[in-house]
Amino acid sequence: MFVLAIDTALAACSAAVLDTETDSIVAGDSLLMERGHAETLIPLVEQVMAAAGLDFEHLGRIAVTIGPGSFTGLRVGLSAARGFGLTSNRPVVGVTTLAALAAPYLAQDDAVPVVTAIDARHGHVFLQMFGVGARTLIAPRVTSVREAARSVAIGAVRVVGSGAALVAEAWPPAEQPPLLVDETPAPDVAWVARLGAVADPEAAEPRPLYLRSPDAKPQDKARVARR
Repeated sequence: MFVLAIDTALAACSAAVLDTETDSIVAGDSLLMERGHAETLIPLVEQVMAAAGLDFEHLGRIAVTIGPGSFTGLRVGLSAARGFGLTSNRPVVGVTTLAALAAPYLAQDDAVPVVTAIDARHGHVFLQMFGVGARTLIAPRVTSVREAARSVAIGAVRVVGSGAALVAEAWPPAEQPPLLVDETPAPDVAWVARLGAVADPEAAEPRPLYLRSPDAKPQDKARVARR
């Protein structure tokens, strides 16, 4: 099966095609960027599909990151993935950025817990903690950096993601420090593809995982009367 993976949730615009039979990436590319995903994604997918020598009907499914992440970036990726799935009649599955960031470390060694921390701004992080067998020890949530550090300082752990250094800096001084602090800004799209390949389409729906409300909100009636 060939899986097209798309990620625009964080600080990159990425696409790749995975051949599940050989567990190899046939073609892929990733561009680090904070903005401009909407203009970049479609040409990038076209480039990757051409490099893979595949048409959309050759795909078994499409995987896309669902967050947490940028509101705008998530909408870009999800809209494109749903559109590709609709026109090619292929299932679309969602993969969280938290799981995709942790996946390569868990695949390497799942005996040491992995904490995924994504900078959520204003002194907060999006957080999840994985243990043996990728079992969830702390479910996805948004929390203060200090509370995040306190809750995951349980011994030898690895911390990854754009908020990893923030959590490490707030680490309780009496606890064992992290074995690894990796500030990778976005998941490896190859792991988005791998997680998408084994996901249950009935359970892994391509719906955004926001974890908190957007910063921009409509004004209330006390300020401006709305019609």
